[in-house]
Amino acid sequence: MATSKKMITREEWEKKLNAVKLRKEDMNTLVMNFLVTEGYVEAAEKFQRESGTKPEIDLATITDRMAVKKAVQNGNVEDAIEKVNDLNPEILDTNPELFFHLQQQRLIELIRQGKTDEALEFAQEELAPRGEENQAFLEELEKTVALLVFDDASTCPVKELLDLSHRLKTASEVNAAILTSQSHEKDPKLPSLLKMLIWAQKQLDEKAVYPHINDLSTGQLEDPSE
Repeated sequence: MATSKKMITREEWEKKLNAVKLRKEDMNTLVMNFLVTEGYVEAAEKFQRESGTKPEIDLATITDRMAVKKAVQNGNVEDAIEKVNDLNPEILDTNPELFFHLQQQRLIELIRQGKTDEALEFAQEELAPRGEENQAFLEELEKTVALLVFDDASTCPVKELLDLSHRLKTASEVNAAILTSQSHEKDPKLPSLLKMLIWAQKQLDEKAVYPHINDLSTGQLEDPSE
C-alpha cells in the first residue's frame, strides 16, 4: 500500500532553512578554498582584500602551479617537469606514477609532432626501464607506442591518447600532486557540498513534497510541480 508524502509549504520550508545558522566566515572560507584550489589567483587576491579571508596557502604559489598546469595543457611537458622541480623536487621523486605519466605525455607529444625516431629513442631510454619495474607502466607504454604503428592515428585503437582530453587529465594529476605537497586538498570543498545537497534532496523526495533548489547557480527555491 503506497504511503502519501508529507506536504511542506514554502513558508514552512523557508522557516526551517532560516533556522539554520551559518557563519559568514565559514562561507567565505569555502569560497576562498574554491578559488585557491581552482587557481583563480586574481579573484582570490580580490576576495582576500574585500572579505579579509586569509587563504590556506601563499597565493604566489598559485601562479606557479597554474604555469605548470598550462604547460602540460599546451603540450610543453619538459617545461612543466622543470617547473615542478623548481617548485618542489620531492613531488616527482616521491610520485613515480605521476613522473611516468608526464614522461608518457612527452612521448605522446613527440608522436603527435611526427618525430618517430626521437619518440622511439625516448621510449627506449626513459620509459622502457620503468616498464620493466612496473607491469602497469609497461602496459601503458605498449599502448602509447602502438600509436607509431598506424600511419593514420584516427584508425588506432588507442587514438584517445592523442586527444586534448588526455593532456587535461595529466595536467589535473600534476595539479593535484602540487596541492597535496602544499598540504592542501586536491579538490575544492564547495562542489562536494553541492553534490551532497543534490543527494539529500533526492533522499527527501521519497518522503516529502517540498520546495526544491533546481538551479544551483541561483540557489532559488522553486515550488514543486503539481
